[in-house]
Amino acid sequence: MVERRFKKRTLFLFAYLIFALLPIYWMVNMSFKTNQEILSSFTLWPAEFTWANYQTIFTDPSWYSGYINSLIYVGINTVISLTVALPAAYAFSRYRFLGDKHVFFWLLTNRMTPPAVFLLPFFQLYTTLGLMDTHIAVAMAHLLFNVPLAVWILEGFMSGIPREIDETAYVDGYSFPRFFFTIFLPLIKAGVGVAAFFCFMFSWVELLLARTLTSVNAKPIVATMTRTVSASGMDWATLAAAGVLTIVPGAIVIWFVRHYIAKGFAMGRV
Repeated sequence: MVERRFKKRTLFLFAYLIFALLPIYWMVNMSFKTNQEILSSFTLWPAEFTWANYQTIFTDPSWYSGYINSLIYVGINTVISLTVALPAAYAFSRYRFLGDKHVFFWLLTNRMTPPAVFLLPFFQLYTTLGLMDTHIAVAMAHLLFNVPLAVWILEGFMSGIPREIDETAYVDGYSFPRFFFTIFLPLIKAGVGVAAFFCFMFSWVELLLARTLTSVNAKPIVATMTRTVSASGMDWATLAAAGVLTIVPGAIVIWFVRHYIAKGFAMGRV
């Protein structure tokens, strides 16, 4: 009976892995083909293996600048999101004040709102302030969605730290900044890793705001990938290569924070 259950579980996991990895494999497969081979035949591996698609991305400024722009505003957004969320989450986890539950719920409702709702206000505001087509414009727009999520995640981790640690540190003469950075922050480093991961991933894959608020100087890779149609048609091979390279940063981030994400699931905050 146990062996039968084990076989069923193994078959289910194997089928799930195939289902999950098949699109990734097919994109990698397409990235090493030519457009002619992609459109003319169905093959499980490239008949004429080529690096030309990746060479196009690494040598064409319109492609590799998209990755640079994305990394710049994603990095800015992640740093600012954590800087704002850490003290806010500490306040929610340690203090009780009038309307604290309502404010916390309001923060979460911002995260639940579709980005399209804020598109027109951001466009008009940034046009007036002269911030259109800048990295800081996209980074600041994404704060509206990443800060509430980061506060929610960090508050859960901070609430799991006993308050006696704070009181003991104050009795020992620690100032709040010294206590927070030398004692408290190392205790919640798992929460910081989880919050940073989700902030990074949202900004990295978000398309609507990033495409609308940029045009040339700060255009991200997700916007570049939507503009691959030319007079000769869709450049499927180059688009597949760009997709493969787009997965790489997210995979690297997941590799470094995978243990923290598992802990976040265990604590019920992910």
